[in-house]
Amino acid sequence: MARTRGWGGNPPHDEAEARERILRAAAACIDRFGPKTGLSDVAAELGVTRQTVYAYFPGTHALLIATATRAAGPFLDRLTAHVAGLTDPADILAEAFTHALHTLPDDPHLGILLAGGHTATITGNITSPEALDFARAILHRFPIDWAARGYTPHDLDELAELTLRLMASFLTDPGHPPRAPDQLRAYLRRWLGPVLHAPPDRTGRHT
Repeated sequence: MARTRGWGGNPPHDEAEARERILRAAAACIDRFGPKTGLSDVAAELGVTRQTVYAYFPGTHALLIATATRAAGPFLDRLTAHVAGLTDPADILAEAFTHALHTLPDDPHLGILLAGGHTATITGNITSPEALDFARAILHRFPIDWAARGYTPHDLDELAELTLRLMASFLTDPGHPPRAPDQLRAYLRRWLGPVLHAPPDRTGRHT
């Protein structure tokens, strides 16, 4: 049964509703405070004690990651729609990368996901398990038959990691001067194309 203390006089009916309300409150706090959001902020938003929030999430990191993961679905939908109509894998990745590079830094929720939790910088922990899961989800949402192209699950894991490392590099140093979106798209298309079209070797790795 959900703990009923506090909750602004309107306690949740069950555990599922309690978790949902905590996640909504955490999302509101992230919009307000960014990655500095703590359990005290979320508790105050809900009108409950910190101990009540602890009853559903073991700590700030777990709560922030759960909240950020919840925000990933709508982003994936928007990114999938953005590349709709493209068929070449290099075109898709170049377009998606360019779009993500210009939108992720302004999204506090996904910034937390890519940073791996309670930190202010995406590049601080770009290959965290949560970030890698997010990158893999992006690759699987694209209209690309990876298996038909000879990609194994391990290949996709490595491609997800490579994409994240490239993202971190561009976020850290966008260039002098930074490339305009069309220039960045063409640059990525030129150099990603040969890699993505390279045939797999006998071990299933790409050469």
